[in-house]
Amino acid sequence: MQIQKAIDNLDKLIADVEDARLQLSEHHIVKIVGISKYNSSEDVSSLYKAGQRAFGENKVQDLKQKMIDLEDFPLEWHFVGRLQKNKINNLIDLKPTLMQSLDSIELAEELNKKLEAKDKKMNCLLQINSAKEDSKAGVMPEDAIEIYKQIIQTCSNITLKGVMSIGAHVQDEEIIEKSFNTTKIIFDELKPLGAKYCSMGMSNDFKLAIKCGSNMIRVGSSLFK
Repeated sequence: MQIQKAIDNLDKLIADVEDARLQLSEHHIVKIVGISKYNSSEDVSSLYKAGQRAFGENKVQDLKQKMIDLEDFPLEWHFVGRLQKNKINNLIDLKPTLMQSLDSIELAEELNKKLEAKDKKMNCLLQINSAKEDSKAGVMPEDAIEIYKQIIQTCSNITLKGVMSIGAHVQDEEIIEKSFNTTKIIFDELKPLGAKYCSMGMSNDFKLAIKCGSNMIRVGSSLFK
C-alpha cells in the first residue's frame, strides 16, 4: 500500500469515527485497532507512517511474523482470534498489549496456569457471544458477569480490561444494535471491577457500535482497502 493511500484510508476512517463518536458524546474516546490479518507487514508499515499505532492479528504465527518484521516500530499488538490451547505458550512469549478473545472460563484457567509457570501476566478482554450465534465464540451474555468475576478471583495472572463482542451476523440493523447494546449493558456493570474497554464494531458496523457505546473498534478492510 502506498503511503498516500494509507493516509487517505486512515483520514476517512477517523472522520467516520469522529462523526459517530460525537453523536454519542464529545467526551467519548474511541481506540482504533487495525486488523492486519490479510495484509502484509509493508501495509502495516505504511499505516504506521500514516499515524496508526495499534494492530491486531488472529493467528499466533502471523502475529509473531509481523512482530519480527516490524520490531523497529513502536507498535501496539492485539490478539483477536480464537486461541488454541497448544498455542498459549507461544502467545505468552509474544507479550501482546491486549488479548481480546478470552472466550471461556476453561481457556482462562489454562492461560492462567501457563502464565503462572512463566511468571507472566496478560491483559485480556472477555469475549461475549451477545448475538448467541453458533458460529461465534464467547460466553453467553447471561453468564458474562459471573464468569468475569470468577476470572478475577481465580486467575491472578490474567488482568481483565473489559469485554469484546462481534455484532450479530445479519442484515437487520435493529438486531445488530440489540447485540451491541447487550454487550454495553454488561460492560457498564463491570466498570466498577476495572473494565476499561468495550471492544465492538468492525469495518461494516463500527459506526453503529460506537453509537451504542463502543470505545474500541477492530477494523480491517476500512484501513487496508
